[in-house]
Amino acid sequence: MRSGNLHWLDSLLLSKYSDFMDQIESSGRVGYWDGLSQYDLETAVVMLAGGRYLYVGFMCHQAVEKALKAHHWFSRKTEPDYTHSLARLARQSGIDASLTEAQRGFLDTLDPLNIESRYPTDKALLSATMTRERCEFILSSTKGLVQWLRQTYLR
Repeated sequence: MRSGNLHWLDSLLLSKYSDFMDQIESSGRVGYWDGLSQYDLETAVVMLAGGRYLYVGFMCHQAVEKALKAHHWFSRKTEPDYTHSLARLARQSGIDASLTEAQRGFLDTLDPLNIESRYPTDKALLSATMTRERCEFILSSTKGLVQWLRQTYLR
């Protein structure tokens, strides 16, 4: 796992992302993040069909992360912090108070699927836990959560 410091590539990507996002108005940023969330959700479906179970979890995390960033832009009209923590994004966007206990628990389930699927330290161990049945549950739960989040910012 990486340290708390940004990796040099992350810094470069963050800089390019900031330049790009400076050109988009607040309402456009909601659509930008929502579109990416939908794309990631569709990618998770393709990964499930192809038996790439580790990446089903990763793409589901990404879909929820981006939906939370869309909600943040809708509710706060500011740039969310650079983080992949779903609980932190939910808190900062103000949606956490509206989440059910089941939704909060699901965010906790998704959180490790982001880092652990990207970095090889525990990849084999995580892969062993990502069965088709578990991935179907994760994907179904992600679809429900993203749809619920979309209803909050696509009014």
